[in-house]
Amino acid sequence: MKIRSRRFGASPLVGSFLCVLFLLVQTVSAQDLATFEKRVTQHTLKNGWTFIIVERPVAPVFAFMTRANVGSVHEGRGVTGLAHMFEHMAFKGTPRLGTTNYEAEKKALQELEEAYLAYQTERLSPNPDQERLSQLRENFEVKQKDAAQYVVKNEFGDIIEREGGVALNAFTSADATGYFYALPSNKVELFAYLESERFLHPVFRLFYEERDVVMEERRLRVESRPIGRLLEQFKSTAFIAHPYHHPIIGYASDIQSYTMTDAEAFYRTYYVPSNLITAIVGDVKAETLIPILEKYFGRIPAGKSPPPIRTTEPSSNTEKIVILKDPSQPFYLEGYHKPAVSHPDQPVYDAIDDILTNGRTSRFYRALVRDKKVAVNAGAYGAYPGEKYPHLWVAYAVPARGVSNEVVQQAIREELDRLKAEEVTDEELAKFRTRAKAGVIRALGSNLGLAMHLTDYHFLFGDWRELFRYITRLDKVTKSDIQRVATETFRDTNRVVAMIKTEPAPPSGLQTTKAEND
Repeated sequence: MKIRSRRFGASPLVGSFLCVLFLLVQTVSAQDLATFEKRVTQHTLKNGWTFIIVERPVAPVFAFMTRANVGSVHEGRGVTGLAHMFEHMAFKGTPRLGTTNYEAEKKALQELEEAYLAYQTERLSPNPDQERLSQLRENFEVKQKDAAQYVVKNEFGDIIEREGGVALNAFTSADATGYFYALPSNKVELFAYLESERFLHPVFRLFYEERDVVMEERRLRVESRPIGRLLEQFKSTAFIAHPYHHPIIGYASDIQSYTMTDAEAFYRTYYVPSNLITAIVGDVKAETLIPILEKYFGRIPAGKSPPPIRTTEPSSNTEKIVILKDPSQPFYLEGYHKPAVSHPDQPVYDAIDDILTNGRTSRFYRALVRDKKVAVNAGAYGAYPGEKYPHLWVAYAVPARGVSNEVVQQAIREELDRLKAEEVTDEELAKFRTRAKAGVIRALGSNLGLAMHLTDYHFLFGDWRELFRYITRLDKVTKSDIQRVATETFRDTNRVVAMIKTEPAPPSGLQTTKAEND
């Protein structure tokens, strides 16, 4: 599997050059995995929460990453975007944090939810009574103000910042949700308290206000951006059955309709300890840390393991084309279905990605940008929209001025056909291996980067050690492997095409999107 800091969302390299050299010796020579393992303790609590502790006393700090095995693929119809919404709510505090009077606030939140559910029932009825709807909306807004008076905004984050914490953030992907930050090493117990507390009993305060914030995110990312609108249609066309087809941010109607009740049910289903894994890396000692983890995280009830994803995307047997007509500049991409990241051929896909797109010596750059000058930018992404389940390898290009999408399309396909018809060179294969190994080093150059990747690999492969075994898998990729995988993958019946076709806006000001099956 390709290291995730590989040109897409790279974790910053934190620490001195000496620290990087230390890692170079400790890890890459690490087929020396055994040396690294001596500094690692894996501990699972009785409730099922797994911790990976890496003792790395380079500086008096530590970082952690908690990865929840829940993303947009786990959402049902009508609640798309709820995984992302819960990520927002995880920063709103607990019964002890973020409130001036929780008992009063709790009562106010119950009344607020009752008011909203009454409003929503009327709003979604076949023939809503507009006068009653207006009254219910007004009552809901009054209850919102009543509940908001008890809120201490940003108290969770303010505590972390005040105690020397940095990099406080989170993300939601199609496959998972992650939470992370770093603290001085003498704040380990504070970390254990805060993180266990927010997953023990999150409070959905300011839920409907935050829902409006998420809706604005959607407007900015999707509805106001032609590429955002194109990608949403591209994804929904590529996946007709698997839940990868719906957007991580959620559909607008779902965002505007899900409730605190929905969020509570989602939390109770997916935020159970057996569905969570945390890596803690830095100046910590496992023997002193584990009792602290038992004390705080052990409070959380075990719960029932969430249901697995049942749906498998059917094999593709037709080329699909999406065209967005818009006055913006043209844009072209095409995706090909590929196996999950755990498939034995994943390193081969990584080699293809690297040879085609990594740097100014890559085939896409030389052919499309430098030599033919048909594009101002070209690249690929091998894990769209997720990677835990079968997904897409995607090539994209921004056509140069006056160049059509069709010209760019032909140039991309010529390079894909070359991979099928000719062996790559020894130099290209050697460069891939060197760059990929260097990527491992860069990815592990910070406490936070290491914590992220340990949880990622444990989550995807069931064993964090796969992060290190990846190096061995790289060396086994052959020229014939690349030809074989390219031939199996880059087929017209396995392809989904999407493009922005530049046209003046229609009189209504609305853009149109056309989907075709060829």
